[in-house]
Amino acid sequence: MTAFWLARSKINDPVAYKRYTDRVPEIIASHGGKIRARGGDFQILEGPKKFERFVVIEFPSLKAAEACWASDEYQEAASNRKDGAGEVELVILEAGEFTK
Repeated sequence: MTAFWLARSKINDPVAYKRYTDRVPEIIASHGGKIRARGGDFQILEGPKKFERFVVIEFPSLKAAEACWASDEYQEAASNRKDGAGEVELVILEAGEFTK
């Protein structure tokens, strides 16, 4: 069943954060992931206004999404934002059955 990464981020150091974002698309693709939305205009309807960037990434399964996040390659890339270059909230959501 399809799963999604839903991420909200705040960029504190654009140069360091770019070292992360430059590598992530290739890592995601290697796990079967597809970026569905990244950056762009947005409107916060409810919740804190802290975050300024939103990302939606589709994976073929929850297992693939988790494996991507846990991979050495992703964790190494993410280290470029973890020292204060950015703040991220990341949730993995498995798509459920839609009923009327």
